[in-house]
Amino acid sequence: MQPKKSDHQRSFLCPDLLDQLDPRNHLLGLAKVIPWQVFEDNFRPLYAASGRPGKPVRLMVGLLILKQLENLSD
Repeated sequence: MQPKKSDHQRSFLCPDLLDQLDPRNHLLGLAKVIPWQVFEDNFRPLYAASGRPGKPVRLMVGLLILKQLENLSD
């Protein structure tokens, strides 16, 4: 099953996570320039139409990128 779209609503009680992160962080800068929609469009047909909801494409691609950048194994 395809992952659900998140309805991100800002709260005045809890600041947004992006406001709390250091804008000079190299991973944050990388996340801003990666064309996430391209990955969403290309991987969406691979998700099943029924069953348990899948993990978001951005999460899975981001973890693979981190794995390669940090030279980590499974």
